[in-house]
Amino acid sequence: MIERKTDIALIRTALKRSRVVALLGPRQCGKTTLAREFVAADSLNYFDLEDPRSVARLTEPDMALRPLKGLVVIDEVQRRPEIFPLLRVLADRRPLPARFLILGSASPDLLRQSSETLAGRLEIIAMEGFRLSDVGAEAMAKHWLRGGFPLSFTARGNPDSLAWRTQFLQTFLERDMPQLGVSIPAAALRRFWMMVAHYHGQVWNSAEIGRALAINETTVRRYLDLMTDVFMVRQVRPWFENLGKRQVKAPKVYVRDTGLLHALLNISSQRDLESHPKVGASWEGYAVEEIIKCFQAGEAYFWATHNGAELDLLLFKGGKRIGVECKRMDAPTLTPSMRIALADLKLDEIHVVYPGMRQYALADHVDVVPLAQFVKAT
Repeated sequence: MIERKTDIALIRTALKRSRVVALLGPRQCGKTTLAREFVAADSLNYFDLEDPRSVARLTEPDMALRPLKGLVVIDEVQRRPEIFPLLRVLADRRPLPARFLILGSASPDLLRQSSETLAGRLEIIAMEGFRLSDVGAEAMAKHWLRGGFPLSFTARGNPDSLAWRTQFLQTFLERDMPQLGVSIPAAALRRFWMMVAHYHGQVWNSAEIGRALAINETTVRRYLDLMTDVFMVRQVRPWFENLGKRQVKAPKVYVRDTGLLHALLNISSQRDLESHPKVGASWEGYAVEEIIKCFQAGEAYFWATHNGAELDLLLFKGGKRIGVECKRMDAPTLTPSMRIALADLKLDEIHVVYPGMRQYALADHVDVVPLAQFVKAT
C-alpha cells in the first residue's frame, strides 16, 4: 500500500476551511481510495453513485443527507448534478452539522455547474495519480516510464502496465468522454491526442495542428481546452515582460501523465524510452508536472523569446520569482539562456532540476538540484 501523505494533507486542510470540497480527476487515479481514508465505505455517510444501494438511498436526497453529521462523501457526483442546489442549502446551515467531500471525474460541465451553484462554498482539489514523493526517489525511473495511475504503476511488469494504459486510453475515449457529455467522435479525439503527444514539451501551433488534422483552428483550440479540462493535457501559459524583445505568446503543452504519453508513443520499456527521440521532452514534462503539483502553483508559466532564450518554468512563491530549468543530463552547466532569464526577468533564483543525485551551485542564485530532492523540499 503506497501512502499518499501529501494528498491526504491537502484534503484535510481543505475540509477545515471549506464547507464543500471537490476531489476531481480522471477515472482510476485513486479518488475513492483516498476518500475511504476519511469515511469508511460501509458508513451511512458514504454514497457511491455507481452502487445501486447508494442510488436508492438518494431517491429522496434531502431526507437522506439533511440528518447526517460529520463528513459526508458523495462519490461519482457527476451522475447526479441535481444534488448541487441541495448541497448549497445544506452547506449554508448554522451551526454547520456536516461538511461534504464530493468526488467526480472532471468535466467542463461539472466544473462549471459546481462552481456556479456552490460559489464561495466549494474548494476544488485536482486529483492525479501517485506523486514522485509518494513512491520515492528509488522508483523514479519506473514512475517516469509507467506514470502515476495506481494500476499502471503497481502492475507486475512493464507489458502488463502498458496493456492497462492502452486499455485505459480506449475506454476513456469511447466510454468516459461520452458519459461526461462530450459528443466528439472517439477516433477524432484519439488522432488529436496523438498529435499532442508528438507536440509534448513544445510551443503549441493551432494552425499547424489544424492543417495536419484537416480541421479549423477554432476546433483545435476547443479540443485542447477540453483535454485540459479533463486533466489529460497541461497547458503552461507564456509569461510576458516589457523587455523590447519579441516573446513567445502561445502555450506549451504536455500530456500530464507520462505513462499515457508513452502508451501513445508506443514506448513499452525503459530501453525504448532511452532511445526514443522524445526522451528529453518526456523527462522535461515529467519534471514540470511533479514540480507544479508540489508547488501547488496557480501561477506557473514558461518564458521564451524569438531569439532563443527560454525558461521552462517561472513560479511565484512567497513574493519571490523562481525560475526552473529541467535538464535530463548527468551534470548540467550554466547556459546563456539561464543568464538572460536571470537578468531579464529579475529572478531571485534559478533551480536546474535533473535526474541525478548531487546538489551543487552553478553561479550566484543558480544551483543544480536532483528532482526527487527538489519536490521533497517544496
